[in-house]
Amino acid sequence: MQITDKTAVSFHYTLTNPSGEQLDSSRGEEPLLYLHGAGNIIAGLEAALAGKSTGDSFSVTIPPEDGYGELAPEMVQVVSKKMFEGMDVEVGMQFHADVSHGSGIITITEIDGDDVTIDGNHPLAGETLIFDVEVVDVRPATDDEMAHGHVHGAGCNH
Repeated sequence: MQITDKTAVSFHYTLTNPSGEQLDSSRGEEPLLYLHGAGNIIAGLEAALAGKSTGDSFSVTIPPEDGYGELAPEMVQVVSKKMFEGMDVEVGMQFHADVSHGSGIITITEIDGDDVTIDGNHPLAGETLIFDVEVVDVRPATDDEMAHGHVHGAGCNH
């Protein structure tokens, strides 16, 4: 069966940057499950998976605009350290917060006295991403999965 909209897909991947540094991998763990056509993974990877079948392996380079987007300077702000009252803030700390496009990850990138620079860009924004992919399984999505907009697998509480 080929990957098309309304198929449940499981795949293994290794993600690297152009320098060859491994950023993430599912190998040695459960494969990633997603509902094709529902926007559950980055657009460039979803497009590259379209038409593939169980057992297919491939490598694809995803430019920032088809991954996590370009870096948006307006997502970087300097705020007062008082906003983190009671917290021992450090460069590199990350937390979830509401951003202009919904919930996002905020990273502390600099601390200068009482000024804390925070970055609301996705940590991989502006990055070219290289995925080595192996398609593990493709099957028709269930009506429940279609209604919920995601694949039901291990850990799903629907």
